[in-house]
Amino acid sequence: MEVIKRKDGFGHLIKWIIRLGDLIVINVSLILLAKLLSSDETFTLLINDIRLGEIFLLINLIYFIVVSVVPINLSSNIIFFDKIVHRSLLFISLYFILLTAGMLLLGVGRISFDDWLIFYFGLSISYILWHIIVRIILKLYRSKGYNYKRIVIIGSGDNALNVYNELRSSDYGYKTLGVFDDNPDQHDSPLKYLGTLSQVDKFCIENKVDEIYCTLPNNEESAILRLVNFSEKNMIRFFLIPEFYGYIKRKLVLNSLQSIPLIGIRPEPLQLVYNRILKRTFDIIFSLIILITIYPIVYLIFGIIIKLTSRGPIVFKQRRTGLQGEEFTCYKFRTMYLNDKSDSLTTQHTDPRITPIGAFMRRTSIDELPQFFNALIGNMSVVGPRPHMTKQTVLYNGLIDKFMIRHMVKPGITGWAQISGYRGETKTIEQMEGRFKRDVWYIENWSFILDIKIIVVTTLQLLKGDDTVY
Repeated sequence: MEVIKRKDGFGHLIKWIIRLGDLIVINVSLILLAKLLSSDETFTLLINDIRLGEIFLLINLIYFIVVSVVPINLSSNIIFFDKIVHRSLLFISLYFILLTAGMLLLGVGRISFDDWLIFYFGLSISYILWHIIVRIILKLYRSKGYNYKRIVIIGSGDNALNVYNELRSSDYGYKTLGVFDDNPDQHDSPLKYLGTLSQVDKFCIENKVDEIYCTLPNNEESAILRLVNFSEKNMIRFFLIPEFYGYIKRKLVLNSLQSIPLIGIRPEPLQLVYNRILKRTFDIIFSLIILITIYPIVYLIFGIIIKLTSRGPIVFKQRRTGLQGEEFTCYKFRTMYLNDKSDSLTTQHTDPRITPIGAFMRRTSIDELPQFFNALIGNMSVVGPRPHMTKQTVLYNGLIDKFMIRHMVKPGITGWAQISGYRGETKTIEQMEGRFKRDVWYIENWSFILDIKIIVVTTLQLLKGDDTVY
């Protein structure tokens, strides 16, 4: 049987073009930054005094080491911009750590800590912008009909149609040629019918197919196995769409128990140790910055006003539901007159319990500042699903299916639901479900860049003001 050869064209060179561009961006950025940070005379002395050849060898050698550890894969058919930023920032961070260690060990180069920070942020910005530009150009290139992958789908029905609908966007660089199925009479979709399963081999070889997507049911085991063997012999990537996709339409996670495949029904990025370490480290640093700089001033000013306008403590403590459903003590500036319904009755519009200064503090979220102590202690995070009173948790758990999923991560001072229009009082079941769905989306799609985005958007919203919060 004839073996499929590489398709005509230069698509296979894209990865190497990107790597060459990476090296150019890194080298040029470092040269320009060195020039920027020193006068012409100093820059000339820098070149003459330092073993420049060794430095540039180190700069480029470390790139190939890091790219093998943190692959970016900009040429992948599907990759989103937040992932590009996240992976690029991770790449540069590791790159700078190794570069600094290498320069110290070899005794080459001299640079102050301030200049080191400027180099780091300058290179990070240029490297991220370069990768975003590459991705935009690549999408435009593929939209013109170049560098696409030829696809065939095996089987018919809803799963086959769903696969086709996901792949048909030209931005992703796919060209679906059609569908093969042994029951042409049952074939009813916009996909072109190419023939029966016995004709797959010849068609794929003649048309240089890159990938096969199989939607056959489990009882077609022999046919699936034959297609797998054919694909591997002819260097065609084979993808099997499981039958349960028809009723579980979500991102799944594939693990293994020795040789037994295990499929998790929900991705959880924060289950990875290094993600938890990154998030916890950020919580500690960010909370300390807020508590050292902003909090003392706010506490002094608003603490005096709270004491002068109503009796009771400055800081209000309330039991709320946290990680894994465990209760914890949540801190807030007191915004209400002392009452016996603070743990059972939610805040409503024109609530008589709210003090005049409390209304302002709630509207601007100043009352939430003490929760940075919770984030520092570790029973909350800066970003995450907002914690509810324990009685609210019991109520919502009875009204919303799978409500406790949102407690699989630490609650946050702000969250994805809050910047997506679900901040403040929830009056209807639909609003509760909307907030819940966005909390679950956050759990499944967490990234460090997403946390930064939520913090920035939250800050902008607070400056703008929000009439829905009271």
